[in-house]
Amino acid sequence: MAHVTRQIGLSLGADICWPICFEEILRRLKLAIPWHGDTLSFEVSRVTIEPFDLRQPCRYDVVIDRLTHWYHTSREWIKKAVVLDDLYVFNNPWSVQANEKHTSYVAMMRLGLPIPETWMVPPKAYDKSADLEPTLSRYARLFDLGAIGKNLHYPLFMKPYDGGGWVGVSKIEDERALRTAYEASGTKIMHLQAAVIPYRAFVRCIGLGPQTRLINYDPAAPLHDRYTLEREFVTAAERSRLEAMTLTINSFFGWDFNSCEALLKDGIWHPIDFANACPDSQVTSLHYHFPWLIKANLRWSIFCAATRRRMRRNLDWQPFFDVAAEDLPFQEKLERYARIAHERFDTGRFLDFCAAHLAHLDEVTFEFFGSEAAREAVHRKVAALYPPHEVEEFTQLFMDRIGTWRRLEGRAG
Repeated sequence: MAHVTRQIGLSLGADICWPICFEEILRRLKLAIPWHGDTLSFEVSRVTIEPFDLRQPCRYDVVIDRLTHWYHTSREWIKKAVVLDDLYVFNNPWSVQANEKHTSYVAMMRLGLPIPETWMVPPKAYDKSADLEPTLSRYARLFDLGAIGKNLHYPLFMKPYDGGGWVGVSKIEDERALRTAYEASGTKIMHLQAAVIPYRAFVRCIGLGPQTRLINYDPAAPLHDRYTLEREFVTAAERSRLEAMTLTINSFFGWDFNSCEALLKDGIWHPIDFANACPDSQVTSLHYHFPWLIKANLRWSIFCAATRRRMRRNLDWQPFFDVAAEDLPFQEKLERYARIAHERFDTGRFLDFCAAHLAHLDEVTFEFFGSEAAREAVHRKVAALYPPHEVEEFTQLFMDRIGTWRRLEGRAG
């Protein structure tokens, strides 16, 4: 029997708190997993940025990527490692690069999800190029922006067809506001989307592998209060539908880690924003929900590393399209989409692995988040974001909310 060490890499940008917690809990787990005649242990380290030989071997089995949606040197290193070295990374770098909000909308429209009515409009301005003038003069057509707004009805939302973090999103109340916002949009290609108003609930469902967590979300609140602490805010049927939609989206696009925002109106859950393949992972916004995210990250990365999970390099959409083409009620289609998702995430095997080898994760995580080390990780993140006179106040606020998690959920998983 050999002792084998699996390597987990963290590809990070400005992240502070979650890597500290991830690293420390992994250390405290003291894993020695019997696997196919070997004993597996796990090490974690942070991926550095430096020149690399394209044939250079990759020492990692799994990389958790928080950087490459905007930092391209790391993205290209990850692509190289996936192709040459069979690295498993979440998320799929080609899918993150290619499948923006626009593609996610049209794909889920084809699957029958109730996406709000959405238009794309050409940009107001252009970067100059030699071919621009002949192209626009021959093929660009004048259009009536006001007529599109009238077709969608007010209020509506104008937002970039790609990107995230609420950047460039405007709520438009009337035609005058629409024209003003469009004039200010510059070279950005924009969507105009019908508003789901009034809505009864706004839920963000986080998916990490086959694991999901529903959070009641208040977009009007300050950042530290948007993820509410409510627990029982949807019915069992609504929970099942939201989880199925999230897993469908994530498995369709090859996103192990993504979040889906949905609004409830007149009994229908409308997904409105679900191309978020680098979701918020900071304690300063997640607070109460932060320990769940750390545990979900640990479970999925350890499972993928231990089992040498194979990266799905190519996206196969046809099984979903085959279901979409059948004459079935939407709920039945959604259940079948979710079955495809569970097959792709290997959910049954994952749950068995966690039960057999990670049963002590709940207790270790519970103890860690009551420790001074956890408080220091939270303090460091708060100190990076808040003015000095607010650091202690908000550190205590977030630790109190984590304390509520420990009291209500901690040992229960």
